Amino acid sequence: MKAIIEPGMARGKISAPPSKSCAHRLLICAALAAGESRIDGVAMSQDILATMDCVQALGAEIREENGSLLVKGCGGQFGVGDSLPVLSCRESGSTLRFMIPLALCGGGTFRGAERLMARGVSVYEELLESRGVTFVHEKDSLTVKGRLQPGVYRMRGDVSSQFISGLLFALPLLDESSVIEILPPFESKGYVDMTLEALETFGIRIVREEAARFIVPGGQGYRPARIAVEGDWSQAAFFYGLNALGGQIEVTGLRADSLQGDKVCKSLMQNMTRGFLQADLSDCPDLAPVLFAVAAGLEHGACFTGTRRLAIKESSRAAVMAAELAKFGAEISVGENTVQIAPTALHRPEEVLLGHNDHRVVMALAVLATKWGGVIDDAQAVAKSYPDFFRDMAALGVKLRLEERGGMEA
Repeated sequence: MKAIIEPGMARGKISAPPSKSCAHRLLICAALAAGESRIDGVAMSQDILATMDCVQALGAEIREENGSLLVKGCGGQFGVGDSLPVLSCRESGSTLRFMIPLALCGGGTFRGAERLMARGVSVYEELLESRGVTFVHEKDSLTVKGRLQPGVYRMRGDVSSQFISGLLFALPLLDESSVIEILPPFESKGYVDMTLEALETFGIRIVREEAARFIVPGGQGYRPARIAVEGDWSQAAFFYGLNALGGQIEVTGLRADSLQGDKVCKSLMQNMTRGFLQADLSDCPDLAPVLFAVAAGLEHGACFTGTRRLAIKESSRAAVMAAELAKFGAEISVGENTVQIAPTALHRPEEVLLGHNDHRVVMALAVLATKWGGVIDDAQAVAKSYPDFFRDMAALGVKLRLEERGGMEA
């Protein structure tokens, strides 16, 4: 699908979509509880559907009722029978990393897009192969066998926090206690805090002795809960990006006290409008594409550090954004852990912009295209996290049309 966007100013009021990061965590906790939970405000993106598929494969039951999800949990008892379950992760890296330790309470085969499997789970392999766990890789699948054991887990803090969260979900179910120690630098701490908040909501106790040391008592059980998904700061960032480029949008539905690391998006966008910005993205890597786009669009220049992990996202985001923003005339230098954007005048791109099957790349390019115009191919990738993105953009007065392959307009 192509998105054809004309220059114009976005105006209006919009409620931030529900947080995908929050919904993943609540669904997993509800699926592990003994009893029925109710989760309000879940947006049915492809990533959330992947997590729903996986927890159901492990024995949970989910039904929709009046816009809410009712989740009958398995009580931590996975009904896998004699054969290993197949867990379909689609393209969701969060789902894969969250679910592997839980699957190791019985074993399982994960399936998903080739790009997802290529992104790797080496952190788990380094931690678990010495404990008797095996990982069998194929082009579109990963089979894990063995049993998760209690013990001391020392993990690097400069990898995805999703590996830490995956262990935090599973270790409380084991008979004995465990310890997780995070080696510095501890990045994306906000996402771990979100996991701890979700666990507490469902009755799981984690003792945080220090900022990066977690005691996980064993023999715990998840309790059912009723809770609503909070608004998503990472998606709200696109609207704050529109404001930085001259829009007039009021964003509602966000928790001011949210633990989401991407909450910094509002202040970062405001700071960029004042001139050259220097920022560390170690704790908010998902903001990178839209920050790069807005920094280029403001023509002030910027320097971002902590960008190393962008290479293992849905696309190699730093390199991809540099290539696509160059079509607007931007000059971007990508280093091993830095991205520098020169203060350069932009123009309407003559070439078609490519989404690289990456939802955040598509949405970031769409934000910049509201200033100069542009055509974005592979725009359907937004369904991964924000299926209504273009509808919401149009409701804010952005001039756009969607064209399906073959010339049919949507």
